[in-house]
Amino acid sequence: MNQNLDTWNVLRPLSRWDMLTVLAVLLLASFIAFLFRRIVRRLAEKAPSRLRLLILRIIPITRFLIGITAAVIIVPIVVEPTFQDIAALLASVALALAFALKDYVSSLPAGLATVLENTYQPGDWIEVDGAYGEVKSIEARAVRIATPDDTEVIIPHSRLWTSSIFNATSGSRSLLCVADFYLHPDHDALAASQRLKEIAQSSTFRKPNSPVTVIVLEKPWGTHYRLKAYVNESREQFLFLTDLTIRGKEAIRALGIRFAQAPYAETK
Repeated sequence: MNQNLDTWNVLRPLSRWDMLTVLAVLLLASFIAFLFRRIVRRLAEKAPSRLRLLILRIIPITRFLIGITAAVIIVPIVVEPTFQDIAALLASVALALAFALKDYVSSLPAGLATVLENTYQPGDWIEVDGAYGEVKSIEARAVRIATPDDTEVIIPHSRLWTSSIFNATSGSRSLLCVADFYLHPDHDALAASQRLKEIAQSSTFRKPNSPVTVIVLEKPWGTHYRLKAYVNESREQFLFLTDLTIRGKEAIRALGIRFAQAPYAETK
């Protein structure tokens, strides 16, 4: 309790003029930031498209600099400029920053562990907390991945401590793809399995000399086929799955086999 009182004692009594000065600095800083944002946005719209995002990046940097300048002006007004008071204020600010940045600090050793243990590397396809994509870069605080929909996801390295990380490639260019087929239970399973296997073996996206496996699972509503094969290039995995699905369905129809239909839920 006494420590908290000592911290507040660093603040000097403010006169009406001091309060008006602080208020004026805050209003001026807000107005300058608002005006600068409007000007930069207008310039960005008129600039060539390749420069628009680069110009817009100036806005947060400038707002940060304006805030720092306003703090430099306000702090000497509200704080007694003695060594003990400044030291106490800096200690309080450092404690607040340490608490606010604890997650950031936790990400730094996690990032080091990621690099040393080779958990993932650029080019790998990983999944963390439901986000699946290709690793684009590994930075000090986070890893950047690009999803199949070309959306960038930034994942802090600290997730390494609490989440499971699924690595589909682990440094390899290839990965295992699985195409699913759901067929009516009354059919020649051996013929269907052999035909699907031939479809995967003849695909141009398949990794040469890699195994092809067909897993057959009987369900109450039909027969589930899982066609497993390795793609030659990890970035072509969805093209490979599309090829397997389209050509596989054509082959199944050619065999005269019907596809299964999931039963509809009864509604009351």
